[in-house]
Amino acid sequence: ITGSSSGIGRQIAVESARQGANLVLHHIGDAVSTQDIQTLKAELSEIHATQANSSRDSVRMIDIGLDVTEEDAGKRIMNAANLVFRIVELAISSFGSIDAVVNNAAICQFLDYAAVTKRQLDKHMDINFSAPFMMGQAITERMVAQGKGGAVVSIASVTASFGSRQLTHYAATKAAILGMTASCAVSMGQYGIRFNTVSPGTIETAMNKHDLAGPKREAMESRVPLGRLGTPDDIAKPVVFLLSDMARYISGQNLIVDGASTLNYQ
Repeated sequence: ITGSSSGIGRQIAVESARQGANLVLHHIGDAVSTQDIQTLKAELSEIHATQANSSRDSVRMIDIGLDVTEEDAGKRIMNAANLVFRIVELAISSFGSIDAVVNNAAICQFLDYAAVTKRQLDKHMDINFSAPFMMGQAITERMVAQGKGGAVVSIASVTASFGSRQLTHYAATKAAILGMTASCAVSMGQYGIRFNTVSPGTIETAMNKHDLAGPKREAMESRVPLGRLGTPDDIAKPVVFLLSDMARYISGQNLIVDGASTLNYQ
């Protein structure tokens, strides 16, 4: 799970642990994310300890800290390639196989269309699309060699399909994820490897809760037929479903999880 130290990625890790998964937890490796990962691992240990025939000593999880948000484009791509290689190697050496991957890590900067620079566009594209593309290549190569299929779920966004005033650059990267997913589902289906995306609407996290306070929150909630903003858990459960055998005949799909808000905009 990339970007697993907070928000949606963190909750995907929690829900995966509840289902008994061995986990490779990626974070950017700074002091804050490292502390967040340690707190998360302690929580996951508690989850594993409550499961049948399990104990804290049997918890199987590893973390890897590597920042792919470098300003320098060359370093950014090198770090992304290095991250992909290290994740594959760590997973194989620790667990023997790779069965699923969640492409969750991304950046999102609000910018007017005319103000987006080439550097900002490249950075969003490298992190939000190129890194997941390379991850998919490396992971599926391993899955093909293993011969038992697998599942890839990438986090997209409703902005990819419905647009957003200050997110033209971000929406483009997420639309690229949708296109990649559809084509990968077709090309990798012969190996039993499934590709799907989950597109969240407005999800409240610790990072954005202050921006979603007061009148702005009330206005956004009023547009959601279900009457509330989403939570990370609202995304985590569908992601884990798509990774599981319960979704074994679902591939190439984009699951919109937004409380029907985008339907209400039309």
